[in-house]
Amino acid sequence: MPHPVKDRFDEVPRATGRVGAHRAEAPGMNGWLVLLWSFVSALVLIVIGIFVALLMMGRITLFPAPEEAIAPTPEATGVVDMTYSVLILNATPEEGLDAQMRETLINAQWPDNLISYVPAGQQDFAETTVYYNAADAELAAIGLADLIGGAHVEQSDVYADPSDPEQKQLVIVIGLDRSSIQPEPAETPAE
Repeated sequence: MPHPVKDRFDEVPRATGRVGAHRAEAPGMNGWLVLLWSFVSALVLIVIGIFVALLMMGRITLFPAPEEAIAPTPEATGVVDMTYSVLILNATPEEGLDAQMRETLINAQWPDNLISYVPAGQQDFAETTVYYNAADAELAAIGLADLIGGAHVEQSDVYADPSDPEQKQLVIVIGLDRSSIQPEPAETPAE
């Protein structure tokens, strides 16, 4: 048998270990760096997606129109008119609140002959209220409510004198908001 012809590859020394492409250098990135870049890219894409979705739904406006300033409606300020007679009704279980309210008005220079007070027919009125019967008495009622430290103001002819509908009278009904004693709940009969 003839011997094979020798060529230049026959004289390459045999190396111990691997030979070939798997000996090439690893690419410039290692595994952790690739994972980090993947995470950052995914996060950026998610944030952009959420922003675009909110923009399309109208929840975000890129360039909002300037809001017009809305002028607040002025509240009616009361006028303390001491020509009105005042009836004070204590609608709480605490005794003496009507007399204290009378003293408050007298100390504010209200004529004492125009102030009367009595207990009310009920003891569970929720909020202290100043009632007036004529529309032109509203400012006087607001002024009286401010004078006694704030109260609800309401127009009603419940307390108007039927024999004198033009009477200049304001009515203060003292409610539980001014009382330290709360009414006891009514007992229901056992079934």
